[in-house]
Parts: sequence; C-alpha cells; structure tokens
Amino acid sequence: MTETMPVLDEDLSGLTPQDWHERLDRIGDAHGYYERLGPEHAALFVDAGPKLLVTFETRDAIRRSPRALPRGFEAVARNGWSLLALISEGDGLFRAPRVWGYIDRLVDEGFFEDFDRVLFYGHHAGGYAAAAYSVAAPGARVLALRPLATLDPEIAGWDRRLLGARRLDFSSRYGYAPDMVDAAARVTVLYDPHHAADAIHAALYRRSNVTALRAAHAGTRLEQILDQGGVAAPLLDLAMEDRLDKVAFARLWRARRGNATYLRGLMRRIESADRPALLARLCRHGLTTSEAQHYARRLELLGEPARPIPVAVSRAS
Repeated sequence: MTETMPVLDEDLSGLTPQDWHERLDRIGDAHGYYERLGPEHAALFVDAGPKLLVTFETRDAIRRSPRALPRGFEAVARNGWSLLALISEGDGLFRAPRVWGYIDRLVDEGFFEDFDRVLFYGHHAGGYAAAAYSVAAPGARVLALRPLATLDPEIAGWDRRLLGARRLDFSSRYGYAPDMVDAAARVTVLYDPHHAADAIHAALYRRSNVTALRAAHAGTRLEQILDQGGVAAPLLDLAMEDRLDKVAFARLWRARRGNATYLRGLMRRIESADRPALLARLCRHGLTTSEAQHYARRLELLGEPARPIPVAVSRAS
C-alpha cells in the first residue's frame, strides 16, 4: 500500500460512457488499477491506506452522483481508506463468472489480508453483492442497505421485482447471501420494516453476527435519504469502526426529519391511510423545513391554519 493518500479531485460528470471508463482507467493507472471484468463489470482499486472499503455500485447510479465518481472516493479523501469499487453496467447483482473469478483471484493473492480492516458496502442489489462476496474476506465488516438475500424463485418467488434476474444462477458460487456472511465479523442490515419485500429479504439474514436496523418509512429511497441528510459518510465511518449500533443509528436517522424526500414519502403513506389529523400534524412540521410553501398549501386544502408547531414526526415513523 502507498505511504501517502492520493489526491483525488477528479470530476467525471458529463462524460460519455466511453470517456467515463477511460478516465477511471487513468485513475487506476495512477493510484492502483482499473480492470474490465467482461462487458458488464469492472473493478477500480485505489491504494491509499490500511483500511479498505469495498463497494458494489451500478454505472448509472455512479454517473448520477455529483462528480460521477464511485461512492468510496469521498472516504478515500476524508479518511485515507483504500477503495475497491466493483461496477456493474446492469442490475448490480454481480452474478457473473468473470466476477467470481476476479474475487477468487484476490483471495488466492491474499489481497484482503493486506488490510487492517475491510468493509463491504452496497445498496439493494449491491447490498446483496456486498453480503455475498464478503465471504472472500473473513473477519470483514458488511454494511448492506435494503439487501436482497437471493432472487432464486425457489426461495424468493414472492418478489416480483427484477424478474429478468431470475434466470441468473443464485445457487452456486457466492450465491445465497445470508449464508455468505457467516465469516464476517459484523454485518449491519438497514431496511424499512414497512416495505414488505425489503423486510422479508432482511429477515432472511438471521445469523448471530447480523444487526438489523430499522429505517421506518424510508421505502426504496433509503440511500438517497441518507445521502441528502449528510449521514451516509458517518454511517460508513461507524460501520468500519464497529460503532454502528441502534443508538448510533438513531442519532443519525434524526436527520430525516428535515429531509424533503423522506417527508414527501411519509406524507403519501399517511394520505393513503386516510388519516387527516396525522397528515395535518406532518404538514405543520413541514412548515419548519425548506419546503414550507408546499406544506402550507396542503394545510389550506385540509382547512387547517398554516401555523408551525414544534413537534417532530417521529411518532409517525
């Protein structure tokens, strides 16, 4: 590993897909390596420090981020962590023999053994991949947001999402993610207990090394809410240092109370439940946020005065 942290002030936004990959290749040449794993996957390694963050992300999600860089770049700059970013051109499940072979090669080379601590991270399909491939680094930490457990129709036939992925092999190499986390030192699963499909997948992670944290009413936008609230980075820091527990997460999760994405999603849930009194309460809280005008108009439709009250929405969540 390098002795000094590389300066990564790159901005890849606005590039064509080909130019984007070429820039990642240059970053890899300068700070580690960049390797294409067939037509659908790639791996970027940035050698920066004794702790390693391993992320599983899709190209589209990365390119939607402010600088079109893999999530771990911020951790490299902030903490001096090394980064291994696995990138998918498609669904983000990383169910491909070329990926299996790449991970096998890292194991054979003792790659993960070179680091003092390793954290695997992913969201939804990427959360599945993070859990599934964590078996390659015994003693690693895993932070999985809304992770799938499998899409094998024999086990998860009830999940009608990502139907095309059912043709993939979930029974062989790195297949059933809840089994693959056995060797991890600590696994943290974040999910919305009110989102039925996500909650069922989360329940399949039953090992004693798994801590399940409830992010009520986040729905499918959990990662987005965490990013917007500025708590995604401290969440990773806590997970890397084995300090992410229910109390620590509750402190971070309080940021949702001012988050527009979270509040609008919660408002839709309350509206669908036909609870006008609770809706008015939420809208009064909304008057204290940056979207005050939106909630004032909603209160007018409810026939309520647009007067904020100092009440948090935690009772609704």
